[in-house]
Amino acid sequence: MKKVLIIILVVLIIILNINTYAKQEEKRGVFISYIELDNYIKSKTISESKKNIKKMISNLDSFKLNTIILQVRQEQDAIYKSKIFPYSKHVTLEDNKTFDVLKYFIKIAHKNNIKVVAWINPYRVKTTNDINSIPKDSPVYKYINTNTLWIENGIYLNPSKKEVEELILDGVKEVLNYNIDGLLFDDYFYPSNEIDNIEYSEYLKNNDYIDKNTYHLNIVNRLIIKTHKLCKEKNIPFGISPDGNIENNYQKHNADVKTWLKEKDYVDFIIPQIYYGFYNSTKSYIKVLNEWEELIKNKDISLYVALAFYKVGQVDNYAKEGRDEWILNNDIIMREVILSRNASHYKGFILFRYDNIFNKEKYTTNSIEEIENLKKIIK
Repeated sequence: MKKVLIIILVVLIIILNINTYAKQEEKRGVFISYIELDNYIKSKTISESKKNIKKMISNLDSFKLNTIILQVRQEQDAIYKSKIFPYSKHVTLEDNKTFDVLKYFIKIAHKNNIKVVAWINPYRVKTTNDINSIPKDSPVYKYINTNTLWIENGIYLNPSKKEVEELILDGVKEVLNYNIDGLLFDDYFYPSNEIDNIEYSEYLKNNDYIDKNTYHLNIVNRLIIKTHKLCKEKNIPFGISPDGNIENNYQKHNADVKTWLKEKDYVDFIIPQIYYGFYNSTKSYIKVLNEWEELIKNKDISLYVALAFYKVGQVDNYAKEGRDEWILNNDIIMREVILSRNASHYKGFILFRYDNIFNKEKYTTNSIEEIENLKKIIK
């Protein structure tokens, strides 16, 4: 009898969630990264690329998803016609032909009432240490062999340089000229504590003492404030997708998430990467969700949760006792969405990433069941 009551209660919760969020504008999105661009656009013809983009949009529409987080700049490049950055290798077509991928995504997405949020990695130049891979027509090529570039586990721009800030903001202005529905920065900010030793020393000569971590937080915050202002002038929401581990944001990335979510003039929305299961011994989903919910002091900021669809059917080696959770269950994403809907600042979810949901070659033994369970609560 008790089991029957529990089943009835679960069904009622699901029905209540469906009805509630059918009436609201819940953001239901998916990340489309450079990996998808490699798969569906790179080295294709223009005709093939457009056909693939239409298919991607159709897949989202059929799934009742309404938002794309599209990676428009992965490493100081552009998937659109830019006067600043070279055309991205991830969307360079057959015989080096090009077309405005961002513009076409927007065109097809908007026809299907799907929003497009432009996703930028502000400081990353390359994912490898190969300095020779920087194109000569790149605006950062002139910084080779200077301390404006930092080479360690990839190549990154020095955030403390004023010319770096100006380059990023000029790039933001370009993207804002498109009919996008939002702008997003990724979680990569300071790649190293040593990247700007010279600038920090110069700062201390002319200002009151602050520790280096505070200095780094201030540098990033300055960029965030200026970016938010540019977006506000265009009436385009601005947000950031930080590491789900709040401590990591301060210890590794110099991302001042507490300030962003407390003060005005920083962000309009936040998409923390809460890539954890319920039984993760280090960071359980419920615990981390509550931590982010408590950080939001500015009532005007929307919370969208980024969920780890890429972990479905996989061993999670960092979860300790919960390492097999994604193998033993096929309704984790569904339950995470239902739980998140109880958070007062919650406005939607974003799945990482497109191929894990729509490319059957990427499916695990749990993928189909996880997809079908998620569909039950987003009809």
